[in-house]
Amino acid sequence: MPLTDLSLAQCLALRPDLDEPADLDRFWSRTLDQARATVARPSFTPVDTGLTQVTTYDVTVPGFDGEPVRGWLHLPTGVREPLGCIVEFLGYGRGRGLAHEQLLWASAGYAHFIMDTRGQGWSTAGGDTADTASLGGAVPGFLTRGVDSPQSHYYRRVFTDAVRCVDAVREHPAVDLDRIVVTGISQGGGIALAVAGLVPGLAGVMPDVPFLCDFRRAARISATSPYTEIAEYLRLHRDRTDTVFSTLSYVDAALLASRATAPALFSIAMMDDICPPSTCFAAYHRYAGAKDIRVYEFNGHEGGGGHHRREQLRWIRELLAPPHPTGAPPLHDPQLA
Repeated sequence: MPLTDLSLAQCLALRPDLDEPADLDRFWSRTLDQARATVARPSFTPVDTGLTQVTTYDVTVPGFDGEPVRGWLHLPTGVREPLGCIVEFLGYGRGRGLAHEQLLWASAGYAHFIMDTRGQGWSTAGGDTADTASLGGAVPGFLTRGVDSPQSHYYRRVFTDAVRCVDAVREHPAVDLDRIVVTGISQGGGIALAVAGLVPGLAGVMPDVPFLCDFRRAARISATSPYTEIAEYLRLHRDRTDTVFSTLSYVDAALLASRATAPALFSIAMMDDICPPSTCFAAYHRYAGAKDIRVYEFNGHEGGGGHHRREQLRWIRELLAPPHPTGAPPLHDPQLA
């Protein structure tokens, strides 16, 4: 697979001048204050997965506008002290799946929360998260849903959901609220960056080949969906270019990354034709906290795969070194449900 974007040397030197809305911080402060004003509380319902070493909860979180957002919380069985927690956001078009499918982080001894992305999941038992807002003349996909205004844009709802999921895990007694890390691949990586810029006090951030960064450049150079949704919309609506990119600037993860201060481990793939590496580097360079990066020069959007999971496991082990055992009884009480 050939390079589809700038070289590594060019990306390392890149410092794009992104258009930042003057009211970006006020916009998100108002949005999150409104979401947190709900009286609804998260619920944690035990699930029988047939697994003996991992305990799983079916979680419902009041997200944007108080709407229910689903998730799984996995805990190593027999937890006796608060654990470091990995909060994971998913790639484009993916939902939380089945309860037993994603066990890496719980197997490594951490709490693991997986957020179901509104409108993108599926379930045979009604366990997905719906997006109730009108499409507003969007082309197929999610990038142009509500794109006429930042107030109505799809990712305003998704980012709010993600923040509220972090709020929710902080309420669970098996989670150490000072050792929470957010992560995700592609769309999930972009959401993780946004959350890192919106939620103080995180222990770390692990964005992999992040989507949702430097929208204007991505729309101009990417020939592969999902970024092509923007070009397709503007091909039909020739007079809305300024409006579209103004709206998208409010949910640009590269802009929100400049507010993030938690330690970060990025991954970027130089032959990525879905999330062009120059757009990922835009977020990396603007990231305000301590940061490290793994670059996969000959990989596409699959990124580092298992090799990068190994890097993350090492990084997380050092970052979230557990306190000394307390000998206390197990913390994840099923009566929490």
